[in-house]
Amino acid sequence: MNAPVAAQPARPRKPRPRPFFLVVGVIAVLLTFWSAIQIDFTLAPIIEGNPRAWGIVAAYLNPNWEFLFRVWDAWVETLVMAILATLVGALIGLFFALLASHATNRSRWFVRVVRWFLSVLRSLPEIGYAYLMVALVSTGTLAGFLALAIFNVGIIAKLTSETIDSVDRGPLEAADAAGATTTQRSITAVLPQIWPGYLSYVLYVFELNLRASAIMGLVGAGGIGAVIAVERARFNYDNVSAMVVGLIIIVIALDVVSRIVRKRLI
Repeated sequence: MNAPVAAQPARPRKPRPRPFFLVVGVIAVLLTFWSAIQIDFTLAPIIEGNPRAWGIVAAYLNPNWEFLFRVWDAWVETLVMAILATLVGALIGLFFALLASHATNRSRWFVRVVRWFLSVLRSLPEIGYAYLMVALVSTGTLAGFLALAIFNVGIIAKLTSETIDSVDRGPLEAADAAGATTTQRSITAVLPQIWPGYLSYVLYVFELNLRASAIMGLVGAGGIGAVIAVERARFNYDNVSAMVVGLIIIVIALDVVSRIVRKRLI
């Protein structure tokens, strides 16, 4: 006799979408259309075209590579500005990260104050700080350095403080049992656990600084961005194209190096 065929289990029903997500989706679509109407959004300029567009595109497709070497001092200025801003921002950011975590700061109200301060610090982008620093110290590399350093403090402190919050509590309890002070506990039980993540954040911020230097130069914050702004104003799009390509190559190379270093650290 043939063995009886086992009954196959009933196929589970596909869950119905929750009304909440449907309502949110409809609201998002309505807000999108409303926003487009408010700003008179239209694709007509793209469809109709611009008589000068092809000339500009042709200039961008023929970069003037010789110009890259004529502005070598601006590249060095950008690199130095990014390195110094990363170093200063990393050191100050680590200090504020220790103050913004309950694991390294026993005062609850002080932790709230520091976190609020860091939230305010991150609310303004680097271009906003560049405008402020240019107004305070005039145009040049100093303004760019200060803007990047302040912006870096907010990012590094935020990421590092979250890493501190998730450290293993065992070494902390051991330090407390031994009668260690808050500073001693931070140095012996917290910092050794966060070094890999902290160094990874520093490398990430360094990449951001190189990218941001091209934008901040538009407001006079020095570096290669200032040269790009001048050449763009002179309609030398072939020079601009060469500098943009050079910046992309540098950022990609740095990204590859950063990934290798992160793999060895983490």
